[in-house]
Amino acid sequence: MAVTEPPPAAPTVAHEGILRRQSLRESAARTYARSLPIVPVRARGLTIEGADGRRYLDCLSGAGTLALGHNHPVVLDAIRKVLDSGAPLHVLDLATPVKDAFTTELFATLPPRFAENARVQFCGPAGTDAVEAALKLVRTATGRGGLLAFTGAYHGMTAGALAVSGGAEDVRVTRLPYPYEYRCPFGIGGERGAELAARWTENLLDDPKGGLAAPAGMILEPVQGEGGVIPAPDSWLRRMREITADRSIPLIADEVQTGVGRTGTFWAVEHSGITPDVMVMSKAIGGSLPLAVIVYHADLDCWPPGAHAGTFRGNQLAMAAGAATLAYVRENHLADRAAILGARMLGQLQGLAANHSCIGDVRGRGLMIGVELVAPEAGDPAPPDPALARAVQRECLSRGLIVELGGRRASVVRLLPPLTLTDEQAVAVLDRFADALAAAERAALRRKETSP
Repeated sequence: MAVTEPPPAAPTVAHEGILRRQSLRESAARTYARSLPIVPVRARGLTIEGADGRRYLDCLSGAGTLALGHNHPVVLDAIRKVLDSGAPLHVLDLATPVKDAFTTELFATLPPRFAENARVQFCGPAGTDAVEAALKLVRTATGRGGLLAFTGAYHGMTAGALAVSGGAEDVRVTRLPYPYEYRCPFGIGGERGAELAARWTENLLDDPKGGLAAPAGMILEPVQGEGGVIPAPDSWLRRMREITADRSIPLIADEVQTGVGRTGTFWAVEHSGITPDVMVMSKAIGGSLPLAVIVYHADLDCWPPGAHAGTFRGNQLAMAAGAATLAYVRENHLADRAAILGARMLGQLQGLAANHSCIGDVRGRGLMIGVELVAPEAGDPAPPDPALARAVQRECLSRGLIVELGGRRASVVRLLPPLTLTDEQAVAVLDRFADALAAAERAALRRKETSP
C-alpha cells in the first residue's frame, strides 16, 4: 500500500500545539523558547529540522555546548558502546573504565604545566555547579571568604555563581573593571584601557582602606560570553595572573563556554600563556550531555572526603560522549580550524559593518563571535540598540538561521557555530545574517519615518 504524505497543514498544527502547551505548562522563566519559537524534532551537524518541517542553521549550538554539532557520529557511537556494554549508568563517584578514559583524555588536552600537578573534581551536571565547587574550593584552601569578580561576568544561576556574575548582592564579592575596548570604562580603550583596569585592581588590593573582604580567589572569563563576546587582552590576563600570584590569590578561569577549541586554542587561557590555579569546565566537555568538572592545582586539594559531593557526578554516558568529543577535536585540530575560519568570518563581518552604521563593533575569538548593534546617530560610542538586535534575531529565524543575543543590554548578536562548520556553511550563515540585518534595518527606518 502506498504511503501518503500528511496534508501540508499537519506539521504546522503539531508545531503550534506543542508551543501552546509549553506556554501553558512551563515556568515563566523559560528563555530561549520565547525568542526561538521552534520545535526541534531532528538534527545533524549544523542543521535542525523543526516540527513545522522547516530547516535551520544552528549558530547557538546549545549555548556553545555542541562543539561537534548535533548528533555527531563519534558521539553517538560512544554512547551506543556504553549502552550496549551493559555497564552501569549510575555509579556516584566510583572509578569506571569510562571515567578513567575521560579523565585521561581531558588531561591530555590541558596545558602541560597545568596538567603536571592537577587534580580533577567531578561536580553536579551543570557549569554553575562547577563554579560553586571552585568558589568553595578556594575558600576552603585559603581560609578567606572574599571573592574578586568582574563587571559583565556570567558564571551561572545558583547563589554563589550569581553573586560573582553581578546578578545578586554579596558583600564578600568585589567587582572589578573588565577591559571592554568598545565601551571602555575609562573612556580610552585598547591596551591603555586594559592597563588602567589592571592598575585599578592592583591598587584596590593593596589599599589597606580599600574595604575588601580578604579574597579567597579571583574568577574571570578569558572571553566574556553572555556579557557580549568580549575577549580579554592577553596582556591583561597576564597582569591578572601576576597580580594574583604575587598576593597568593588563586586564579579561577571559567572555561565553560570558551573551552574545547571554541576560541582557536583548546583552552582560551592558552592564548595568553597563563596557568590558572583552577579551571572550570562544562558544556562541550560532555559531548552534548550534562557534565561539569573543575581541574585545579594539587596544592589546593585540601578537602576532606565528602566535602563536596553530588549524586549525578558520575554520568557515564556524558563521560563517554565527552571523551569522544575531546579526542575528535584534538586529533582533527579543530581548534586551529576554528581560529582560521573565525578570523575569516570576523573579517567579512567587519566588511559588512563598513556599510551598516548600526553595527557598532564586531569582535570575538575563533568561532565565538559577537556583533554589537547600536543607534548610530547618538553618541560615540553609540548607545546599544536592543530593539534592533531582537528584530535581527527574528529576521534571522525567518531565514532559517538561529542566533542568540547577549551583552549588557542584549544588543549583541552572538554566533556560536559548531567547530565542524564548513566553508560553505560559513558563507550561508553570513549571507543569511547580512540579509536579516538589512531587512531589520529597513523596517526600523520605515517606523522612524512614519512615527509622529
